Amino acid sequence: MQFFFQILINGLSIGFLYALAALGFVMIFKSSSVLNFAHGELMAIGAFLFLVLTAWAELPIWLSFLLTLIGSFSLGFIIERFFLRPLIGEALIEVIMLTVGLSIMLKGLLLFIFGGDIHSYPGFLPESLTIHWGVTEIPGVYVATFIIGIIFLGIFGFFFKYSSQGIYMRSVADNQPAAMALGVHVRRVFALSWAIAALVCAMSGIVLGIINGINVHEVSAIGLKVFPVVILGGLDSIGGAIIGGLIIGLLETFTGGYISSGLREVIPYIALIIILLIRPYGLFGLVEIERV
Repeated sequence: MQFFFQILINGLSIGFLYALAALGFVMIFKSSSVLNFAHGELMAIGAFLFLVLTAWAELPIWLSFLLTLIGSFSLGFIIERFFLRPLIGEALIEVIMLTVGLSIMLKGLLLFIFGGDIHSYPGFLPESLTIHWGVTEIPGVYVATFIIGIIFLGIFGFFFKYSSQGIYMRSVADNQPAAMALGVHVRRVFALSWAIAALVCAMSGIVLGIINGINVHEVSAIGLKVFPVVILGGLDSIGGAIIGGLIIGLLETFTGGYISSGLREVIPYIALIIILLIRPYGLFGLVEIERV
């Protein structure tokens, strides 16, 4: 039973991380219908920026975190302005291929600067975060993951549902021409979507670095796991991204703990194939019916 609860805690923690990462992906898709294949590289940039500020520049943790979020937010604006905006109105496949090119370019740049080694953050989590529940111990890093995940998922859920910009983003996602006719600045919505998505990626990368250390290849691979999460939950559903992240995280940890550690890396994509065959629009995605 102790082993079961330990795996359950680990799975929920990893699931929150996946949900947080998937949130940025869903935001971009909801506002512009673009599949961002550079998602993992944006996570890596945020993680390595935090590493530079904390381990190399030796800035205080709170200042490093704040500067990382500001830098990632600005990077999202830059990517949208100089790479995505010129392709507005072009075929969707061209925009998707651009994100593939961005992924390769950013990954190559990160490998050139940081190499392929594993880097670790300096220890800064207080020991008091560790929870002892009977014979089960919840490490402080997982407690921090829970806290960060819940806080930011709540913030972004509130932002989408109640803020004016969140409503604008949802209106653009539903019907761009109608949103423009009502006076919504669509290009500004696109830019804000990419900026917030880059910020969310940075937070996900930092949390991943706290748990496992950061490596360019591994963080990029985590970015690919966003696809099973969002397909499972529904490409256009924020709530689905949260549920999908938790399901994939639990599937991974229970598969690795009870069946095979090698199968752990495969199970998200097995789930992806099954969902596509049974329910292509995901658990909470909307079915679109087109009439000619």
